[in-house]
Amino acid sequence: MKNEQPSPDSEWMRSLVDAHAADLTRYAASILGDTDSAKDVVQESFIRLWREPREEVEDHVRPWLFRVCRNCALDQRRKGGRMRPLNEVDTATRPAEEQGPETRVEQRDSHAQVLRLMQQLPENQREVVRLKFQNGLSYKEIASVTELSVTNVGFLLHTALKTLRAQVAAIGE
Repeated sequence: MKNEQPSPDSEWMRSLVDAHAADLTRYAASILGDTDSAKDVVQESFIRLWREPREEVEDHVRPWLFRVCRNCALDQRRKGGRMRPLNEVDTATRPAEEQGPETRVEQRDSHAQVLRLMQQLPENQREVVRLKFQNGLSYKEIASVTELSVTNVGFLLHTALKTLRAQVAAIGE
């Protein structure tokens, strides 16, 4: 029996999967509306990463993974995937929180309300909001993923948040 040590690339890849797979799955699911298809897309993204020379992606691997994941998800959606509302996907992929039932119901209602309002935003605004607030990407990383300018990302986020704030305020009145 051979006693093989994992290569440094294997350990690096494992650490990347541990660090980014959940965020990528949530992001792909937001595009595809299906968690199982999202997991396939994330797997394909990591396979493509494995094929890339490490030194070419190592210094910007997070935005690289999101860009590849986005492109794979959009390809899959074009091939016939159906888009479902984000709230179904998000609910299925979020871990349960330890809170009282009333608090959970209130938060779920508020969360669902914001997600419904987000669905009314143009697709490009929804995407940058998800990348910023669900995945924690910087403006520069979002620009790299979406192939937009940093200025355009900032404009889209500003417009989306302004619209959401106005809609939430109108509901509260």
